[in-house]
Amino acid sequence: MEQTFDESHAGHPLADAEDVLIVGGGPAGLTAAQYLARFRHRVLVVDAGHPRAALIPKSHNCPGFPEGISGPDLLDRLRRHASLYGATLIRGQVFSLAAGEGGFDAETSIGAIRARKVFLSTGIVDTTPELPRLAEAIAAGVVRLCPVCDGYEVIDRKIAVVGQGDRALHEAIFLSRFTPHVTMLGTHASDFPTSTRRAAGERGIAIRHTLDRLSPAADGCAAILQDGATCRFDAVYAALGCKVSSQLALAVGARCCAEGYITVNEHQQTSVDGMYAIGDVVKALNQIAVAFGQAAIAASHAHRELTA
Repeated sequence: MEQTFDESHAGHPLADAEDVLIVGGGPAGLTAAQYLARFRHRVLVVDAGHPRAALIPKSHNCPGFPEGISGPDLLDRLRRHASLYGATLIRGQVFSLAAGEGGFDAETSIGAIRARKVFLSTGIVDTTPELPRLAEAIAAGVVRLCPVCDGYEVIDRKIAVVGQGDRALHEAIFLSRFTPHVTMLGTHASDFPTSTRRAAGERGIAIRHTLDRLSPAADGCAAILQDGATCRFDAVYAALGCKVSSQLALAVGARCCAEGYITVNEHQQTSVDGMYAIGDVVKALNQIAVAFGQAAIAASHAHRELTA
């Protein structure tokens, strides 16, 4: 299916102020655009073109798609849905954002944009293990990023969790509900303290270190340890953290937590009046269903504010 983008604004600024500028075209941003467009507001989505959801080879965890749906297909459907009701979707980048009287001014790759409200749905970037042809491995389901999304799909398979400390332990414990064949791989000998090793052992989770490299293998992935041993796994989960894309929020003065996630209230409002944050850039369960809900809450509140 074709992606829906409006190229007519490329290269020059938009003349009129938008009611809402949405930065980021993932599930959260596109759902907010759909809601706001149906509320009959002028909505502009500026999307850099790298939504995290595009990495999903096929999700069986997205409500309403029991047969499963790929990330690119879902995004295409969301774009078409928002466009159907009049939202404008632009491929571009927002370089800077400033709060001013009555709204916000954004400098973007398509020119200057003025908006009364701003929604940040800029997401996160996962830290992934080094692996040749990583994109292919993710597409094939060999490297996985979200056990909540697809733990069901690895029932009884041989799984590795690459990471450190409690983060890797919690992910391994979660996955042990689906398969008894879970191994934690550390990149350094110090990655797993005694308490972590004890907790893993109590649950039958193996620990191997120190990981030297990962290599594609027939129907899976091989982990080569520094002592020369090789372990084969059906899939590898990355528990290495992420980088939160909250730079625009910080530049405007919005509060963020120590991990970088944007702080919001019950309406998804940030500490900056008129600015909302939705999706993975907010600390919550990183799920498409959660993004949908946050978008609906924020869009409904912004509508009330815009029409008050």
